[in-house]
Amino acid sequence: ITIIPNQRITIRHATFYLGKMPIFYFPYYTYTLNERANQFFVTPGYRSRFGPYLLGTYRWFLSEQVDGELHTDYRWERGVGVGPDINLHLGRWGEATIGYYYLNDREPGTNSGGFNNPNDRQRVQFNYDATPWTNLNLKSQVRYQSDERLLTDYFEGEYRRNPQAATFAEANKLWDNFSLDLFAQPRVNDFFETVEALPEVKLTGFRQEIGASPFYYESESSAGYYRRRFAETNSVPSGLDFEAARADTYHQIVMPQTFFGWLNFTPRLGGRWSYYTRASGPGATTAEQYRSVLNTGAELNFKASRLWTDAESKVLDVHGLRHIVQPSLNYVYVPRPSVAPVDLPQFSHESPSLRLLPIEYPDYNSIDAVDSQNVLRFGVANKLQTKRDGQLEDLLRWDVYTDWRLRPRTNQTTFADLWSDLIFRPRNWISFESQTRFDLDTGDCRMAFHNVTLTPSDTWSWSLGHWYLQDDFSGDPLQLGEGNNLFTSSIFYRLNENWAFRASHYYEADLGRLQEQYYTAYRDFRSWVGALTFRVRDNGDGRGDYTLAFTFSLKALPRYGVGHDTLRPYQLIGN
Repeated sequence: ITIIPNQRITIRHATFYLGKMPIFYFPYYTYTLNERANQFFVTPGYRSRFGPYLLGTYRWFLSEQVDGELHTDYRWERGVGVGPDINLHLGRWGEATIGYYYLNDREPGTNSGGFNNPNDRQRVQFNYDATPWTNLNLKSQVRYQSDERLLTDYFEGEYRRNPQAATFAEANKLWDNFSLDLFAQPRVNDFFETVEALPEVKLTGFRQEIGASPFYYESESSAGYYRRRFAETNSVPSGLDFEAARADTYHQIVMPQTFFGWLNFTPRLGGRWSYYTRASGPGATTAEQYRSVLNTGAELNFKASRLWTDAESKVLDVHGLRHIVQPSLNYVYVPRPSVAPVDLPQFSHESPSLRLLPIEYPDYNSIDAVDSQNVLRFGVANKLQTKRDGQLEDLLRWDVYTDWRLRPRTNQTTFADLWSDLIFRPRNWISFESQTRFDLDTGDCRMAFHNVTLTPSDTWSWSLGHWYLQDDFSGDPLQLGEGNNLFTSSIFYRLNENWAFRASHYYEADLGRLQEQYYTAYRDFRSWVGALTFRVRDNGDGRGDYTLAFTFSLKALPRYGVGHDTLRPYQLIGN
């Protein structure tokens, strides 16, 4: 090993061992220590669906304004994949990234419809973000891919973060009381469903005082041309696409009041007016419509607290306690709109959600699905605080809330599900999170997420989780479909200064299947760190998916951020 301080490290005839067993051999490797110097990264490995592979990235710096990466990947059974990423640093005109990747795939497999993917698989991506002047932001993103499974097969990290990234361009101008937004969203991948905005302009009026009166005003107005395009199977249109223009304006007056010095009362009165052109396209069913909607309601809440300065507990690390409770009641009344949602083209429609949807406007933004409402939302927020090491910390936070629908719609029950969100930290090194959702009519638990994390020292840590989602095949447009009953575990142990290990497991109890396993051995080589990762996946198709990969990084110029290998373990195998 030759080390030239602040310049480079050169390694010749290096062998990586796991115990006494040689795993990889590097005849020559050089790494530049200058932060903006050209560098080469490689990830060698084996995956049962790829065979042996070598993922190479050459990071180059042309100037302060231009740099990028060149990817050259070889997968024994699938072929060679290449493509550049170019980053532009444009000063006041922002940051831009242009990327392209191409692979002539020998075994492209099939898509979700059972049709063959193309052999020529490629993608194009573009990102742009700039603030050329104060309060003016320009943003754009393009995501094109040749087939729906490209990200799943080769860019797993991106797929897990966002499986259907949108293509859009947006310009936003901000003032003290108003915001103007110009937004365009075309569809570039015909195998994904998209609501195109061609374009949309929206003016938002933030809550602002009306003169010296006790009244406040807020608004949201938009106009655009929209096209709802359903996913195509093997480039065959569904025949359900439709399009129309829409203009919508919403205005609201609120009057925040405080009584007795502690009771907050905020009545509100608002109205919405919308215009829709006659829809066109093979799936069009709606005529020209003028819709008006009135809404009113009020929110009531207060905050109370109690202090116990002498409260002490060594077990819970409590040194004094303060309990803060905040009950709230929010009433919303919306009479029947002049035009029912079924007679309007559904562009901004309600989508399935794991969280309780907002009930008041403009937070509820499914414009085309606006319908009558007569509902009370009850909520209680609790907070327990204590002092630890002289700092104020939350020992417990617990929010409980539900809706009482005084006049439920056809697809609604009288009471919404009861929701509970809890975070409990009995010690600095223990945290427990819980989110639950109970059906008050049947008593069923519809959703549960629990996670406990133990980090008593830098020697070891353990995270245990459970994610449960009840099957929902109710036929409702907001049904969630097939559920989950997933148990997770991730344990880290540092054996000594040189060696550490991590094991992660994901077990689907309903299927009786250990879906995914990660095993990683970390080796500290003083100036750099290496990681050998073995992953096993059971996709339920009868074929095991095995991956073995080796990654390494200099401590002075780390390849990944702190904690990335915990949150995104697939990065350790090149994804």
